[in-house]
This record gives sequence, structure tokens and C-alpha cells, in this order.
Amino acid sequence: MAQGMFVRYVEEAGLEGIVEVDSAGTHAFHIGESPDHRACASALKRGIDLSHQRARRVGRRDFEEFDYVLAMDRDNYAHLQAYCPAEFEHKLQCVLDFAPELGEREVPDPYYGGGSGFERVLDMIGSAGEGLLRDIRTRYLERVPS
Repeated sequence: MAQGMFVRYVEEAGLEGIVEVDSAGTHAFHIGESPDHRACASALKRGIDLSHQRARRVGRRDFEEFDYVLAMDRDNYAHLQAYCPAEFEHKLQCVLDFAPELGEREVPDPYYGGGSGFERVLDMIGSAGEGLLRDIRTRYLERVPS
């Protein structure tokens, strides 16, 4: 859901082709599978199509190629930290670091709850996505000469 939502923000900002967005899991449970049908339905209500996404596991390339490697919660942060080569540790953060106004550090896993859990998660990652886009603009795009 986070990938789909942030892709939308990037497109709305006219930054496709400049900002690359991808997602990966810390475990190999669902490799190659589509997102949960409830996640797809909740996202589609907001005009975000997740049907093309497939699960994959995080790898070293993610730390090498991406400027941000974001975890949804402390458990996944710990798994990412274990995978992360020392020279890329500065890239690792929690997604809600970009939404301090929420007063929460972890995005709850909506899998075992009802549909409202997916809506809440979309709201949370939406706030974080807005903050992340501001951070990208400040750190990378404002320095680029036009």
C-alpha cells in the first residue's frame, strides 16, 4: 500500500522518472504474490491500483540503489538492520519518522483485523508519504540547478 500511495504522490508532483519507488519484505513468505485483496480494495477506493505489484524480498541492491530504506515497524527495522551493510545504515529509517505529527512510531499490521485497519494504515502512510516527499525535495531536489 505504501508503494502505491507514494507512487501517486510522485506522479502528482511530476517527479516520475526522477524519484523511483519500490517495496520489498523482510521475509520470503509471499514472494511473487499480489497484495492482500483487502489492501487492494482499500487502495482502489482512493484511486490507487495495486494489482500490478508482486511481493519480493529485500536484498543488498536495495541498500545500494535507494536513498531511503523504510521500515513499517520495529520488527522489520531490526530485520533490515541485520541485512544492511554498514556503509548504508544512514539510509535506514522508519516510515513514520516522516509523520511525527501522528505521535506513533510503528504502522500496525492490518492483516489480522478488518477492513478499517487497512484504511487506518493508508491514512498513516499517506501522512508519512507527504513528509517523505518534502524531505526528498529538501535534501535532493532543491539543490539541483534548473
